Amino acid sequence: MVFSSVIFLFYFLPAAVFFYYITPARFKNITLLLLSLFFYWWGQPYYLVLLISSIFCNWLFGVLIGKSTSGKTETVLLSAGICMNIILLGVFKYTDFLITAVNQIADREIPLFHIILPVGISFFTFQGMSYIIDIYKGTCKACKNPLDTALYIALFPQLIAGPIVKYNEIYPQLHSRSHSFILFSDGIKRFVIGLSKKVLISNVLAITADDIFDSFWGGIDTPTAWIGIICYTMQIYFDFSGYSDMAIGLGKMFGFSFSENFNYPYISKSITEFWRRWHISLSTWFRDYVYIPLGGSRRGIRAVNLFIVFLVTGIWHGASYNFIVWGVWYGVLLIIEKPLLGTSLYRRIPSFIKWTVTMLLVIIGWVIFRSPDLPSAAEYMKTMFAINSPSPTDVHFSYMYYIDRRLIFTVFAAFLFSMPIWKNLYGKFMKTADTDTGNAKQTIAGILEIPVIIILFIICIIFIINNVYNPFIYFQF
Repeated sequence: MVFSSVIFLFYFLPAAVFFYYITPARFKNITLLLLSLFFYWWGQPYYLVLLISSIFCNWLFGVLIGKSTSGKTETVLLSAGICMNIILLGVFKYTDFLITAVNQIADREIPLFHIILPVGISFFTFQGMSYIIDIYKGTCKACKNPLDTALYIALFPQLIAGPIVKYNEIYPQLHSRSHSFILFSDGIKRFVIGLSKKVLISNVLAITADDIFDSFWGGIDTPTAWIGIICYTMQIYFDFSGYSDMAIGLGKMFGFSFSENFNYPYISKSITEFWRRWHISLSTWFRDYVYIPLGGSRRGIRAVNLFIVFLVTGIWHGASYNFIVWGVWYGVLLIIEKPLLGTSLYRRIPSFIKWTVTMLLVIIGWVIFRSPDLPSAAEYMKTMFAINSPSPTDVHFSYMYYIDRRLIFTVFAAFLFSMPIWKNLYGKFMKTADTDTGNAKQTIAGILEIPVIIILFIICIIFIINNVYNPFIYFQF
């Protein structure tokens, strides 16, 4: 059940809000947990037992770690809990990939299991590990009630696609959170903005991006290759950031505050800055639970630590050589870049050149990420840079075939909203209000937001009803 579907928008969400708010305060967590389990059951009923089992095991490890009085015992329990989560993730996500790799290397014919990937397994296993690690570190206490642990891991706004919520961030909200009309209305606004990014921009660009990548081996020219990757670059940003916005908005509706997951990553002037702005919850998770324990920048070899973190980041995204190479790509770039950032030479480089180089490297990374395999990625990049462009007779569709007014408008809107232009304008508008007129201006701005949000929601519904093409990239992770 995706957030941008009719069944979620008009059936599940209204019912969830209704039942949640008519429930007495002390039972709200139970109601929200039952709604979250139903949400997961609707998509994959046969894997609900897996989710519940994962929750119970992490709760049990948390209790045992919390009660332990021996540091050595705590370490053993933590290691066992982490191994349990990694094994769970490995069995369901990487078994067939490893068998295929063995078959290729050893020239064997071991049959594949064809395991269907449980939706959201990468997210709820990481949250399970966050739970037991934070208890081990002493930043939070273990939940005595397993239902609280279950709600933290299974909370439906962030269950299947994040953002990854760390236990130490959400722990206080499990027991005490506020509800208000203002918070709820802010949640609706944030949800509709995310829905608009997903439906009105990402879904439209997905059609062109998928068409070009799927027809690549049929012959495309260099401009078409650039159109395809630019569309995908914007598609994945508005797809995932839109879904994160919807999750944050839903959290507000039920009294939760989730951390931001994106902060305009495409304005970055370095790869380091890009990863501070892109998928922030994943970056901070790896920083807190992998990079720093490895020694970070203070102990050991920073380059090795960076390489390990981004290798694991690539593996986390999926069982594919492409994702591994994508992770290595960023690991190598960061190893090269880190020593240069503080130099006077780097500071003298014009910002536009820094941005251009950064975006070019990011786009190359997205080619690796999007392509079905490594040879396809290599050939696509060769076409992009006109290294082996096909002859005119081999080109089935030129770039003019894809360019129309709808694509031009959507790409323009994508570039516009991938930058903080409107955010800055709104901030300046509010700051220019003096003491006498400030409240009036804020009231006007608030009144204008209402029809804009309503119009965006109506347009989104029209698009959803009339367009069955509604992919979500991060479901596969």
